[in-house]
Amino acid sequence: MTREGRLGVGVIGAGRVGPVVAAALAGAGHALTGITPGSDDDRVDAILPDLPRVSAEEVIRRSELVVIAVPHDELPGLVAGLAELGAWQVGQIVMHTDAAHGIQVLAPAASRGAIPIAIHPAIAFTGTSTDLRALKDAYAAVTAPAAVLPIAQALAVEMGCEPIVVADADRAAYGEAISTATAFSASIVQQSADLLRSAGIDDPSRYLSALVHTTIDRALSASAPSLGDGPPVLS
Repeated sequence: MTREGRLGVGVIGAGRVGPVVAAALAGAGHALTGITPGSDDDRVDAILPDLPRVSAEEVIRRSELVVIAVPHDELPGLVAGLAELGAWQVGQIVMHTDAAHGIQVLAPAASRGAIPIAIHPAIAFTGTSTDLRALKDAYAAVTAPAAVLPIAQALAVEMGCEPIVVADADRAAYGEAISTATAFSASIVQQSADLLRSAGIDDPSRYLSALVHTTIDRALSASAPSLGDGPPVLS
């Protein structure tokens, strides 16, 4: 760990999530060490200018905190493969951002002495700087061994989120809830937009904006606990 608790942070995964998480942590004072190459380097450069592109093994070698932000089905094989190469380091924090996986998917890294944590910021990432503002109003599902849970919660706060602890055994259900909300919302809005376009409305996205936002707000209010029920418990 660097001076005053700052970490050297490297990222494996240059999609929409990894660069934004890295930028948020850099904004909290952590030093970025590198990121793996991606398919859209121009977009990554816009949010992380001049950050070195290096291999996954080199990201691990350089970093005290490794952020893994890869697709759900790629995560287990990636972690295990890097363990077979002997890449993970003792005392290194390994954090993934997947919604449905908990810390068990990081067991191959933990077996090499790394510290596993899972933090999923609950926003729909665009991969641009606008996500940094969205994080300020977001919650993050945090899963970690009890001894390092405060570290995981602190990282979520530094990203701008309010941490909510989700037990490892509950991550699959949490992930299904997130997937249902995002996939269903996107599908319904697209269907509505197509119907409005066929009805002669040229810009259905603008037409639907206020309607969709107010409808979702009402639905969220209806699903909120009453004042006497106390805060929701996710773990």
